[in-house]
Amino acid sequence: MKLADALNVDDLRRMARRRLPKILYDCIESGTEGEQLLTRNERSFDRYRLMPRYGLDVSARDAGTELFGRRWGQPFGLAPTGFAGLFRRGADGMLARAAARADIPYVLSGASVADLEDVVAQAPAHVWYHLYAAKDVRISEDIVRRARDAGVQHLVVTVDNPVFPKRERDMRNGFALPLKLRPSILAEMLLHPAWILEYLRAGGLPTMGVWQRYAPAGATPAEVGAFFRTQSPAIQTWRELAHLRSLWPGKFLIKGVQHPDDALRAVECGFDGIIVSNHGGKVFDALPSPLETLPAVRAAVPRGIPVMMDSGVRRGTDILVARALGADFVFVGRATLYGVVAGGEAGADRAVALLADEVHRALAMIGCPRAADLDGRFLFTDSQVGSRPATPPGPTPGS
Repeated sequence: MKLADALNVDDLRRMARRRLPKILYDCIESGTEGEQLLTRNERSFDRYRLMPRYGLDVSARDAGTELFGRRWGQPFGLAPTGFAGLFRRGADGMLARAAARADIPYVLSGASVADLEDVVAQAPAHVWYHLYAAKDVRISEDIVRRARDAGVQHLVVTVDNPVFPKRERDMRNGFALPLKLRPSILAEMLLHPAWILEYLRAGGLPTMGVWQRYAPAGATPAEVGAFFRTQSPAIQTWRELAHLRSLWPGKFLIKGVQHPDDALRAVECGFDGIIVSNHGGKVFDALPSPLETLPAVRAAVPRGIPVMMDSGVRRGTDILVARALGADFVFVGRATLYGVVAGGEAGADRAVALLADEVHRALAMIGCPRAADLDGRFLFTDSQVGSRPATPPGPTPGS
């Protein structure tokens, strides 16, 4: 299949699967324990349908969305995805440039293999940075300084992985840091010649650029990865988070919150935004989906504080459902990672374009020309069967 023939994110997923060795594809797809949360994240959207209104002029639609005093081209951005440069060499830069072309934010993962300063330089107005705090606070402080000096304006701190998760699929496959390629793994990799050639031409295992300077001098890429694992996960209390807040001059976001009380505590701690997330189902299988907890967080947090969400988003309609439930912005992770793995920079563009097209098409289909007008009145659930839905804002049909 060619990129132009990909009609949706799932097509890109299948293309990525063909390109990658099993151990790496499973690393993208895996969850934790029994992996029920992966399904729950996606199926939570099935509870909602979009209620249409007709007779309106929807020839011009506006998906632009205000966030942190800036207007973005879409109501979604690109979530952090760790080790993207292992799946496709240079993937972080490709995703950053694709985000810039679409005028949306890209959150560079704290577990990337790209160097922070290099990626920010490629799309300075669009790259946010995602911090995995280190056990050594001096490392965290230095990474925060580097992000500030590079011109990053939005810092995203993840709090939902206090201990290392039990990713059983990865454990069975032998995926760990440092990556050790057993003969059976190498044999399977040979079935994916495009990836293995790229891997060898680029010099083998890539180095985690952000973490290289903190590892022992002369550390190999595998040793840098092992050093990263000695520093992360790191338990972060509100005291440590307040300290990071004191160091950061820009917008400070917390990612992984699901309880309304934690969201309020984050606001008290000085966070400027909340990302409701369960890490895409990759930290703990017994958690609820962010779509389930989003409304309560939105209700608890003052309106001036943006509430965002990620996890389980595969369609443009998912983005609209989340917006209607109160999300000021939505982030997608695996969806665009599939694209860049499948087709490099063009694949990243294709993934973003597919989601943007579905957003625009859905806005027309439900009679809501502006994404900013989406709210709960555009939603329909099983509990509403037989009842009269609320009237969405804007002109009445026939006007």
